[in-house]
Amino acid sequence: MKILFISDNFPPEVNAPASRTYEHAKRWTEAGAEVTVITCAPNFPKGIVHDGYSNAWRFVENIDGIRVVRVKTYITGNAGFAKRILDYLSFMVSAVVFGLFETRPSVVVGTSPQFFAALGAWLLSVAKRRPFVFELRDLWPASIVTVGVMKKGFLIRRIEDLELFLYRRADLIISVTQSFVEDLVGRGVDREKIRVVRNGVDLSRFRPKPKSESMADALGVQGSFVVGYLGTHGMAHALGNIIDAAKLLESENGIVFLLVGDGAEKPGLVERAEHEGVRNVMFHDSVSKSLMPDVWSVCDVSLVHLRNDPVFSKVIPSKVFESFGMGKPILIAMPDGEAVDMVRSTESGEWVRPEEPRALADTVLKWRDSPELVERFGRKSAETAERNNRDALANTMLDLLNALATGRRQAEPDPREDE
Repeated sequence: MKILFISDNFPPEVNAPASRTYEHAKRWTEAGAEVTVITCAPNFPKGIVHDGYSNAWRFVENIDGIRVVRVKTYITGNAGFAKRILDYLSFMVSAVVFGLFETRPSVVVGTSPQFFAALGAWLLSVAKRRPFVFELRDLWPASIVTVGVMKKGFLIRRIEDLELFLYRRADLIISVTQSFVEDLVGRGVDREKIRVVRNGVDLSRFRPKPKSESMADALGVQGSFVVGYLGTHGMAHALGNIIDAAKLLESENGIVFLLVGDGAEKPGLVERAEHEGVRNVMFHDSVSKSLMPDVWSVCDVSLVHLRNDPVFSKVIPSKVFESFGMGKPILIAMPDGEAVDMVRSTESGEWVRPEEPRALADTVLKWRDSPELVERFGRKSAETAERNNRDALANTMLDLLNALATGRRQAEPDPREDE
């Protein structure tokens, strides 16, 4: 089984697409598959190439048995739609050109959220005369319209045409949520070729652990009740609401909102917090994957936060699964939908209406004063982790790829199995 995987994010980048691709590919190689990932020089989210790498025309390395081919692209920070599109297009062109020189695979997989990587995968599948698999991680371009990057118009309609073209040309679509399936079927995509393989958690890395005192000291949160948001600071996340909630709790000693990560909105958030003198919100840059469990360990609460728009009711943020692995109670502030249902059904946390700072502040205060409630949510979260084990999910996806490559009929999984 030879898998050619096209993704413009890959470690040492630490965002969700990079982590999912790496964790799946690593397990596939351990199961005997030959995996080649075509990607670019690591630069997300700041558009700065990581130390030890360069934006070379072609560079090949081996990461835990995965053959990684890095190709030259136009690199820019995660800000500015026109430049980002140029970034995406340049990666697609480079991936296709250099992908043509790769040995013929069994299947070609392209992953979203930006689907120019998937378009490149489809072109390579045509050239190699092999099945094309679309891994659907986000409903793009709907999400960029939602956050206001672009307005609905001619260009967005043409991108939507391309989106539907790829869905229809795909031999197999692997969606990360059941909600995406219903959206695609509602737009005329054949349900029979869609399967759900949710995100999960690597239980070899994310397990409940005692608080790291050294990390708490380094972050300046020792002795505090820490509400942690660990992830991208982007337009979709409405993190200004956290600052609003924090201001309502300024008189409550010992409550700290810890925001760890990077993104297009972070500079403005930091500037606002400093300008308004909000002292109970602390920002920290992204840390390496190896340090993430220590950062999680200092958080009393995991905060999952997205802006209030129906589009985001269909997603399940990856930090939900990491919270399960770390046994953290989940305070989820996003539109009611599949992710909220998961937290409710597992009794691993509580839902707060999105972008309502008073509701968020009141719930944080309640949790601070109810340690038995926090402990119970955390225990339920840890119990849920095994049902979302990345090992099992990677095996499920590998089985689907094998079935496609060999022409076997793909079994329809029960979407309730991982609840």
